[in-house]
Amino acid sequence: MDLQNQQRVKDAAEKYGAENVVVVLGSSDPEGAEIYAETVTNGDPTFAGPLAGVSLGLAVYHVFEEEIKGEADPSVWEEQVGMMEMVLDTEALAAAVKKIREQYSKYSL
Repeated sequence: MDLQNQQRVKDAAEKYGAENVVVVLGSSDPEGAEIYAETVTNGDPTFAGPLAGVSLGLAVYHVFEEEIKGEADPSVWEEQVGMMEMVLDTEALAAAVKKIREQYSKYSL
């Protein structure tokens, strides 16, 4: 997660309260999704950005998780995400984020 996005997440958590912020990831590889999820929950594991050492405990989900997909308009989902859903390993992506959420998140939907 780049430094600008880390700062945006941190600012949103400060402005709205961490309990009111949900991060939805769209990473295409499980390893990246896991690192991004860890960054917004337990802090930047590379200790390079604004979230280094900052444990926000945010609720974090991958866009392919049922909790997120179920909230989307089916026609918009198909138009915006449908193609990626067919070519990516959606189960591995969802599992990677869920694992980190269960380990570090203080909040959920």
